[in-house]
Amino acid sequence: MEFFTERLTIRMYRSEDLQDVFHIYNNEDTCKYLLHDKWTYENMQEKFNKKLENSVLTKDTTLSLAVVNQTQVIGDLSVWYTDMKDTVEIGYSFSDKFAGRGYASEAVGGLVSKLFDEFNVHRIQANLDARNKSSQKLCERIGMRKEAHFIQDFWNKDEWTDSIIYGMLLSDLG
Repeated sequence: MEFFTERLTIRMYRSEDLQDVFHIYNNEDTCKYLLHDKWTYENMQEKFNKKLENSVLTKDTTLSLAVVNQTQVIGDLSVWYTDMKDTVEIGYSFSDKFAGRGYASEAVGGLVSKLFDEFNVHRIQANLDARNKSSQKLCERIGMRKEAHFIQDFWNKDEWTDSIIYGMLLSDLG
């Protein structure tokens, strides 16, 4: 899969993307609300290889996509089917060096449109750590609605955390 937004190319990962992706995930702040710890030099190749393998979206596989600005990977998008019919969940992370320029909204908004158009999904959702205010704002900017706030429902990184679920249907794209 490859598609374009106004300023970005969204495409499959290539082996030469390793260092750019490492920069995204070697950041404590970026990984603070994710399910995994920051990448290290010791595990970066193994972690990156999983992104390279995630090249198709099926009921059993996750799709990982590089968000490219000119020649640099500035973001990572992931999509996977949930157990509910025609429903996918999305995840995303972006380089802190490119924050505040609208790239995340552009990329995730483009992905959402592509999923409705080409994959005929019924519903798209995002499950967030409630402390991740930037991610909440991103979901709202692209037209997702806050549907649930669960209190201390998720054990992650040695603490109970709140979860927020955002969701949207094709009719929400307006």
